[in-house]
This record gives sequence, structure tokens and C-alpha cells, in this order.
Amino acid sequence: MSWIHPTWGGPESLARSSHAWAAFQGDRIVAVACTYFLGTTYEDVACVTVPDPRLQYLALDCANALCSDIAARGHTPSWTCSTSNRPGRPLAWTAGFRPEREYAHYAVGPPTATGRAAAG
Repeated sequence: MSWIHPTWGGPESLARSSHAWAAFQGDRIVAVACTYFLGTTYEDVACVTVPDPRLQYLALDCANALCSDIAARGHTPSWTCSTSNRPGRPLAWTAGFRPEREYAHYAVGPPTATGRAAAG
């Protein structure tokens, strides 16, 4: 879950931001939905959950609650999701988001594969 809070400056800042919802199992966080990027009109939603299928609806509940908060702030929720993000795409769909366009994700660094077959 550590990838979800750096845009807010860490887990404590995210918790104080009023831009996140979390689900707990006992004293352990098992799902988080938060505004990952905050714009003047849109708030891009990010969601993470522990890898347990029984907890998937907790992520949906967090995302739905966050979207309600985003709308109450007068913003529009958006959800950016890679085509290879198999858990994120159905979660976004179930939360009411619909694809608007597909994108390619590029990164800088040493190549992980070479040649024509790698582009496939």
C-alpha cells in the first residue's frame, strides 16, 4: 500500500488531508481510496486493497464514499487506470467510471526487453 500516499507527503499527511477513505479490519487498514492527483476541476481517484478477494467490496465502499466527497467539493472524480491493471479496471467500472480513452505508459530507465518482440 506504500505507493498510494507519497503524493500527499506520507501516510500521516494523507490521513489528515480530508481526501481519503480507509476500511479497517481490527486496527489494520485493508483498503484505501484517495485523491491521487488534485486539480482545479478533477480529482483523480486511486484505490488499493490488501490482496484478499473477500475485502474487494471494502475498496468499492471507500471509492464510492470518496467520490461523494469529491462531488460535494464541486469537483469531478476521474480514474486513471492502465490497461494492464486487472484489479483496478473492474473496480473503476463497478464504481461507475467508464473508459474515455486508452493510453500507453512510458518509463525512463534501462530496458526490460529488447528487439521487435518486446514491442508486441
